[in-house]
Amino acid sequence: MILLRQCARLAAALALALFASLAAAQTAPTNSVLQLDPPLPVATGSRIEVIEFFYYGCPVCYELQPHLSRWMVQAPEYVALIRVPALSSENWEPFAKLYYTLESLGEVTRLHWPVFDNFHFDDVRLNEENVMLDWVGRNGIDRQKFAATYRSPEVQARVTRARNMVNNYGVRGVPALVVDGKYLSSPRLAGGTKELIQVLDQLVRRARSERPN
Repeated sequence: MILLRQCARLAAALALALFASLAAAQTAPTNSVLQLDPPLPVATGSRIEVIEFFYYGCPVCYELQPHLSRWMVQAPEYVALIRVPALSSENWEPFAKLYYTLESLGEVTRLHWPVFDNFHFDDVRLNEENVMLDWVGRNGIDRQKFAATYRSPEVQARVTRARNMVNNYGVRGVPALVVDGKYLSSPRLAGGTKELIQVLDQLVRRARSERPN
């Protein structure tokens, strides 16, 4: 009888420990996340908003891309990703304009990753306008159309909005991910790019549970 009671207690303790470990796994460590106060409104309606602040010249942003891309393939349908090119100085503006020009021309899905590849691996100085124009021509985009869009008031307005978003969200470095206007994390906070994806997954589920039914 005593032995049976001891086994029952041991089983209960193991179950409690397992439950605690699973609960811990569902919650991002507090030191890996900054909570925005007050939260900022989302632009994705009922879908959970994930904002990626990035800079094409950032090697850690480049390192994050395959991890984030794989995560998005498997992410629930209620998740929406928004990319925002960060601007910490005027030197970063050409890359921001490049991103928004590609997006305006419907080419960002095809060429987003090649920008990273060609800049970091092939030393193509894509933050210089003349080099940029040659590059887009080689990639099947009309140079004149690209140049007109690149210099347009619409693209400049989007760059200004991106700069304001960096300030409003308190982004101090890239890459950074903001989930549902509430939570911010980064490789520095999470402990690496792979770890950031784990935190992202946990934050998306937390944000989903906090939405009204």
